[in-house]
Amino acid sequence: MTPTPEIRWIDTPEALDAACAEVAGADVVALDTEFFRERTFHPVPALIQFCAGGPAYLVDPLEVACTPAFRRLLAEGPLKLLHASSEDLEVFAHWAGVPVAPLVDTQIAQALLGEVPAMGYQKLVEHWVGETLPKGETRSNWLERPLSEAQLAYAALDVVYLLDVWDGQREALERLGRLGWLEADCAALVDQAARSDEADGQWYLRQRNLWRLGPRQIEAYRRLTIWREGEVRRRDLPRGWLASDKLLFAIAERLPENRYELAAVDGVKPPLVKREGDTLLARVREARQADAADLAPAPLSPLSPAFKRCLKAMKKVVNAEAEALGIAPEVLMRRRDLEALASAKLRGQPLPLPDGWRGERLAGALERTLDEVGDIA
Repeated sequence: MTPTPEIRWIDTPEALDAACAEVAGADVVALDTEFFRERTFHPVPALIQFCAGGPAYLVDPLEVACTPAFRRLLAEGPLKLLHASSEDLEVFAHWAGVPVAPLVDTQIAQALLGEVPAMGYQKLVEHWVGETLPKGETRSNWLERPLSEAQLAYAALDVVYLLDVWDGQREALERLGRLGWLEADCAALVDQAARSDEADGQWYLRQRNLWRLGPRQIEAYRRLTIWREGEVRRRDLPRGWLASDKLLFAIAERLPENRYELAAVDGVKPPLVKREGDTLLARVREARQADAADLAPAPLSPLSPAFKRCLKAMKKVVNAEAEALGIAPEVLMRRRDLEALASAKLRGQPLPLPDGWRGERLAGALERTLDEVGDIA
């Protein structure tokens, strides 16, 4: 049976500052959050957990705002451990207003040690510590008060074992000479989190079917997503509550000129036309009126034989290197990065080859492979 850790409940600024003072001299602090996000764009923090080898501190963000001492703990001070940290970083950015650094994400660390690119926390603890964690509170309502004993124990265990997991991971990474890889990947993660609001203008590039559109339709979709991303942040609404990617894509595809044509787009309902119709049509009109010379070319079709040959040849390189390293291929190169390379090759543009440790392992081989494939556009 998993032992229950010592738990300290924190619901005043004084208690939070005292806890920060207790862990200030630690080399490593484990962090986690519980949050609610079904009705908002920004995560609503419900619980903040941290531990430095002693008690597990559980902070009630419904009662206590982030203090300067905790901000310093997050943004400076000891190494912070989180697992699968992307949403936790959003919580801290929204609640504390500071980045978390220096940072190690134990899920990324594990991906550099084995063939499972996204191992869950429970499996990670079982692998490194030999403990089986309870799963009963995974979908708890963390906003309810008071929290049950089971909830408290579950939340505390989310940080208590991270320290033991990291001890094992760090030793293994050092032995393999990959600790620098992890530091680089986690630094990039922190940088990406800090620039999340700047990514609004690039959201449209996530659309996998962008190649099906023409340049003017792509420009409409880009402008529509920029509008949507700004509005969901301002109104604090889930994206789908305002307009989903699928819906904006359909509007861009049709390029409606008036409310009648907008209403005829598949998925567009009367309330959306009434509330947002003029704004949506204005974004489409801007795309219609944009200078053709300013429009980006449509992406190449991933279904074309030339594109497929490039992709297949590069995947062979990545898969071979991943097998040699004993890690998953997607940890080395994401599909969208391979597609960007294929597009650049076929358009005769400079190749966006990987840099850092991935570049050392792959850049030369990928460039040679694309040269061998030849100009097959």
